[in-house]
Formats: sequence, C-alpha cells, structure tokens
Amino acid sequence: MPSQYAPAQDAAQRGEEILAVFDTAFGELLAADRAAFRVKFRKMAASAFAFYRGTACLFYHDLAAGKRTGPYEDDRTSRVWIHGDLHAENFGTYLDATGRLVFNVNDFDEAYVGPFTWDLLRFAASVALIGRAKALSDDQISGLVRTYAGAYRERVHALATGAKGDEVPPFTLDTATGPLLGALRGARARTRSGLLAATTEIRDFERRFKPGRTTVELDAAGRYKVLAAFDGYLETLPDTSLVRPDSYRVKDVVGRRGMGIGSAGRPGYDLLLEGGSDALEHDVVLYMKRAEIPAVSRHLTDPEVRGYFRHEGHRTVLSQRALQAHADPLLGWTELDGHGQLVAEDSPYALDLDWSDIDDPEEIAQVVADLGRATATMHASADDTSGESLVPFSTERAIDAAIAADEDGFAPLLVDFAHSYGARAHADHQLFVDLFRNGRIPGL
Repeated sequence: MPSQYAPAQDAAQRGEEILAVFDTAFGELLAADRAAFRVKFRKMAASAFAFYRGTACLFYHDLAAGKRTGPYEDDRTSRVWIHGDLHAENFGTYLDATGRLVFNVNDFDEAYVGPFTWDLLRFAASVALIGRAKALSDDQISGLVRTYAGAYRERVHALATGAKGDEVPPFTLDTATGPLLGALRGARARTRSGLLAATTEIRDFERRFKPGRTTVELDAAGRYKVLAAFDGYLETLPDTSLVRPDSYRVKDVVGRRGMGIGSAGRPGYDLLLEGGSDALEHDVVLYMKRAEIPAVSRHLTDPEVRGYFRHEGHRTVLSQRALQAHADPLLGWTELDGHGQLVAEDSPYALDLDWSDIDDPEEIAQVVADLGRATATMHASADDTSGESLVPFSTERAIDAAIAADEDGFAPLLVDFAHSYGARAHADHQLFVDLFRNGRIPGL
C-alpha cells in the first residue's frame, strides 16, 4: 500500500537514521547500563511487535518527519491528554482506589498532551503487527482497524452527547466479557501473599527483600537518599491515602536494575512497607523509578505544556491520575539525584492482556472493539473534570465535533496508516536485528 510511511528509503540510510534516533533517546541510559540494553535489544529482536513496543521514539520521529496532520486536529483536539505509547499490549487490570478490579489502559510512562489521533495511529499500527504475527490477511487487518475506529467513534459520541460516563470504569468483573473478563478473573485469583513470597522472605521475625539477580544492595548513603526521597513522596499523596501512620514505616529498601523493554537502564528501588496492620501478609511493596522524557514530547513544543510539570515524575503521575479513573491511591512522585521519580505500589492485581491465546478472528475483533471503547473513555476522562487545568475543556465534545466534520475519512485514515507503518516497522525490525547482531549500535 503506497504511503509516505512505507519502507521506501535506502536500507543503509534508514539504518543510520534509526541509530541517530536511538542515540538521542537511549544514549545516556545505554552508557550507564550497557548490560540492561543488551537484554532490552535482544527482547526487541524477537519480533517486529517487540521492536515496535520498544521504539516509540522512532514512531514519533517518523510521525513528525511525515508532518502528519489531518482534518481531526485543531486547537483543542491537538491538546488532549494522550497515553503516548498506546499499543495493543498496554492494556490490563488494576485494583482501583475504590477496591474494584478494572480492565483499562495501563503504563503511562510516555503520557503527555498532544493530538488525540497520535494515540489512535500508534494503536492501529500495532493491530497490523499483531495481525501479521497471527497470519491474518490484509483485509482482515483492515476490518480490525475499522472495528477499533468504529468502537472509539461510537463511545466518544455517546460520552459527548449523553450523561458523563467516564466516572464508571468501562470494564469490571460485572461488565467485561471474553478475554477481558478472563484477565480480570486471573487478576482476582492473585494474592498479595503470593507477590510477597516471590520477592521477600521472613528473617528474624521480620520481612525483608530476597537477594536476586536484579537486586542491588544499598550502602548507608544510598539508603539514606532513597528514604529522604520517600519522605518527599509522602507529601504528594492524596489525604485519603494517609490512613494509618504505621502503614508507611519502611522495613527494607533495595535497588533494582531495569532489564525490561521499557525499563532498561533506568535505576529503580523497591521499598517494603508495614502495610495496613502488623500482620506480615499485609506488607506492601512500592517501586520508585526514574521517569524519563516521553518520546512524544520531543516533537511537541507548546511552552505551556512543558512548563506545567516540575519534572518527569510529576508529569507521569499527573497524566495517570488524569487518564485513569480512580488511580492507585499510593501513586505519587518525588526527586532523587536531581531526577523526577515515579512511585507506585507493586500490585499483585496488575495483569497485562495476554494476546498469545487470542487467535480466533471474531474474538480478536471483540477485543479490539473493547480496546477502542477503553481508549475513548480514557481520552474523555482527562479534561476539565480531571482536576487539572492543562486541558480546560470537554475533550469528548471536541473530538466528537472534529470527527463529525469528516466522518467518512476517519476509519480509512487509521486503516491506511496501520498497513503502511506496519510495513515500515517490519522492515525496520530486520534492519535493527542486522545492526545489533553485527555490532553496529554504538556503546554496545
């Protein structure tokens, strides 16, 4: 399918472009922890989708280079709180502040304020990559993207013209069906005791972290710095979270090496807290991790948006609170060594949607439609009712009006992009594998 995003460049030229984007996005972290990036890049080499997951920086570089604008971007719809890395695997379960298990969008590290269409384009291309991996035809992939577009459009219109519905989580144990209900039931079967058993042990009648491959023991100075940052974090929690002072007594703290696709090279820490009672099974694990510059922000220059956040940890937390109804009550931010930090609970109830057993085209279509509705609800949540002044208007009404101005072009826009950028991502993946295995990535 011809498009400005199809792989038409000379392979050598495109390879150099990929390396330049990687250097800008990863250079500092890679230099600090080469081993973590070797793990990250090997995971990205496994499939075109894994590569796509790890390269939001390249996606937005290409989007900006292609000067992607359209009939759906205006003064308002270009200033919507967006997820920033919306692909098909960034959805899952969480236990919200009311104690209810919810299936919704997750992982807000890349969240920012920008065009709502950028979330939809990134998701659409991920559908093409999943469809290829499951040997679906181009027509079937087109149908899935149209299904996503239709479900998104329908939900946005309902929210814009009816009673505000974003205070009600879109998918719970009572309302979800199919694989989404399966994920919620799987999360419900998990326990805090199980999570604690995997990462901690009882020594001298007290719980402590287990040593492990990714665990870093801290010296006295390092421990002091983390505990000082933890005190700053407590000041960012909502008053409703501070219910029992002993709940925030730190029992143990360790460093963690980030080794995943998204966390490579980022220093992090785990803190073990007393929890809601003296019972050891009520202990709580928090993680504190350095928040990085979101890829999308490198291509958006609104000074009001840039000046709104104290640091990247502050940005991440405000974004999640805006986009996710009833977010984790222990979600907060702090600073450590001059870098903004995100702090949240390491919850046993967080379970990502598993695509490995979703193979039937009709079932895939059902899931894609549900994710379209979840996307619309997310965009509608983060507006003049979110408690933040950065987006002081009704996003669902602005988006609804923009789509209504060119109703017929909405789905075809996403379908075209899904195929064209999916083809580019496949070609880029092979280039990346060759660059990596032949030692062409600087610093490795």
